[in-house]
Amino acid sequence: MYHKPVLRDEAVHNLVTDPNGIYVDGTLGGGGHAALILKKMGPDGRLIGIDQDQDALNFAEKRLAGDPRVTLVKGNFGYLDVLLSRDVHGSIHGILLDLGVSSHQIDEPARGFSFQKDGPLDMRMGDLQTLTASAIINEYSYEALRDLFYLYGEERESARIARSIIAARPMETTGELRKAVMEVVPERFTNKSLARIFQALRIEVNSELSMLKRVLEKGVDMLADRGRMVVITYHSLEDRLCKNFFRYGNFEGKPVKDFYGNDIRPMESLFKRVITPSEEETAENPRARSAKLRAAYRINDTASGHGHKKNQDGGA
Repeated sequence: MYHKPVLRDEAVHNLVTDPNGIYVDGTLGGGGHAALILKKMGPDGRLIGIDQDQDALNFAEKRLAGDPRVTLVKGNFGYLDVLLSRDVHGSIHGILLDLGVSSHQIDEPARGFSFQKDGPLDMRMGDLQTLTASAIINEYSYEALRDLFYLYGEERESARIARSIIAARPMETTGELRKAVMEVVPERFTNKSLARIFQALRIEVNSELSMLKRVLEKGVDMLADRGRMVVITYHSLEDRLCKNFFRYGNFEGKPVKDFYGNDIRPMESLFKRVITPSEEETAENPRARSAKLRAAYRINDTASGHGHKKNQDGGA
């Protein structure tokens, strides 16, 4: 299997409201979520799958081949508004985003995503980017590395690790980076620190947070009235952005009020608490353990008057 989809049933259940609607899987991967979405769709439904990884598109094309309801697009979901034709703008019933790295990308040493396997310092999710982890490790200043590891990896030992990397330059492999981290981090904390450092590098290489912000903002305009957005996150930086945007319409988490004191926001959350994987799913797929699912629907501008009151059931 290219990638085992996380929270598959929960994601599709909260995404598909109209069997003959238009849906976008912005993180197509191996097509696991897409295959289930198609099962829920009617004959007149339409599914657009987006991925920046050509390997993923090739795999998904074979898996979903022959279904006339499917259109595959290569690109970063952050440019959703540019990648999709004008005829679907404002008409999409649901957008799904399963963030993070696919199992295939992690398990392929040549991609450089895993600190458990030796490979080149690459970490690009597709061939559309030019920046690599190698360029960051070898060219960023001490201050830039320190701040990167602290902000994107939430790593407390960011300063010591940055100094160790500077001293060990040049380096070209994940094994060399692992060694530099292990030299300054106590053994009992090594794996957690390595995970944070690799996360920070991956986010920087792929502009993940800026692309997430862009797709959330642009995605609202792509949705039909009461169209839904379902997002699965894997770390607090992603989840915080989604939570704030769904709740307040901005990424700072600050409520904006109109003249009458009503909240101004473009979306309404479907439920207050996040959905997390069951014990059975995490036992079967340990990589799902940090996943959180949030979902929201677009508020009709005219109905809300920028002061929309939540439905009693909180649903769409």
